[in-house]
Amino acid sequence: MKWFEPIIAIVAIFLVVLPIILKIRDYKKGKHTCSCGQDCASCSKDCAKNFKEYINSKEFKECCKSIVNDNN
Repeated sequence: MKWFEPIIAIVAIFLVVLPIILKIRDYKKGKHTCSCGQDCASCSKDCAKNFKEYINSKEFKECCKSIVNDNN
């Protein structure tokens, strides 16, 4: 085993564990992953509403038609 291989292993483990540690730290501080702050319930409702509106939009339907026509 070369002298630098344990160092590379330690750095690799650190890069895997670091995001987990940061996520736990942010959760304990009250920070949440959604951009709505602490009210994630309303955020998910807004996201679902916006998604439904987008699917029913003319822009989305035209996009889907062009994809289907390109594949035929």
